[in-house]
Amino acid sequence: MTVNVYMIFNGNCEEAVAYYAKVFSTEPNGLSRFGDMPSEPGQEMPEEMKNRIMHASLDIHGSVVMFSDAMSDVPISIGKNINVTVISDDLNKMTEEFKQLAQDGTVQMELQETFWSLGYGIVEDKFGIIWMFSHDDFRQ
Repeated sequence: MTVNVYMIFNGNCEEAVAYYAKVFSTEPNGLSRFGDMPSEPGQEMPEEMKNRIMHASLDIHGSVVMFSDAMSDVPISIGKNINVTVISDDLNKMTEEFKQLAQDGTVQMELQETFWSLGYGIVEDKFGIIWMFSHDDFRQ
């Protein structure tokens, strides 16, 4: 199980990844765009989102730092754009931790299966910290 930082941007994620890669002399570990996602009937990706970054990561001094753009209709406030991400191979433990944070917090995305993970969800805890949970069986 690991805990990582996840930075969220308002459409300038690609610029931020390039900047941090240069500063820390590293290279992005993959860069996927929202337009690369498989579309579901009735849930087509808005055109302005297709080129935004869905996920990118950098290895900075041995730690994985992850990046994404926010959806265009959900602007992120500076100071609320860094999330904590729990990545685990234990779906049961991860589910229990998610539920405990959700008891006094606000679920932003129910813990659920996605096209990239057997379990992914987002919860804001009672202190205003956003936690992203992801089962580490990423689907490529």
